[in-house]
Amino acid sequence: MNRLQEKFNKEVVPALSKAFELKNVMQVPRIEKVVVNIGMGEAMDNPKALESALSDLTIITGQKPVMTKAKKSIANFKLREGRLIGTKVTLRGDRMWAFLDRLMSTALPRVRDFRGVSANAFDGRGNYTLGLRDQLIFPEIEYDKIDKLRGMEVTIVTTARNDNQARVMLQLLGMPFSKKEV
Repeated sequence: MNRLQEKFNKEVVPALSKAFELKNVMQVPRIEKVVVNIGMGEAMDNPKALESALSDLTIITGQKPVMTKAKKSIANFKLREGRLIGTKVTLRGDRMWAFLDRLMSTALPRVRDFRGVSANAFDGRGNYTLGLRDQLIFPEIEYDKIDKLRGMEVTIVTTARNDNQARVMLQLLGMPFSKKEV
């Protein structure tokens, strides 16, 4: 069992059930999945960029990503329906816990001038989305092997009923929220 998952089961679940006065353990909010997404507008001009983003995402998550296609044609962006424009990975179970552990304990502290992540990036249903500027914060990525800095989105999907429950759960897990916003 992963270190973060063990902490969740032993410390966070009892604290959440006490804080929100939940009588049943199954009512306690949990993390369902983590989705890591790299959207690339440059993939229309440069198909090789999509391959390098695919390999970076594979190294970071330990799972093979899927290519995402454009759902609509947008003339202003010269985008046609069905063109490949990004990659994404959905992590569940042990890989999800391992990724979250690396994200919170290793990757986020490596961000330059890091003062915490925004505590206001919840969607109203208890899901949290975090934008990262580059892939170099992950120690698995070698600086010499990347062709370009790429940002990514990390979405943490929870079973929380509202943003407050999800915020408390992520705080107890060790998500480094910014002090001024909490």
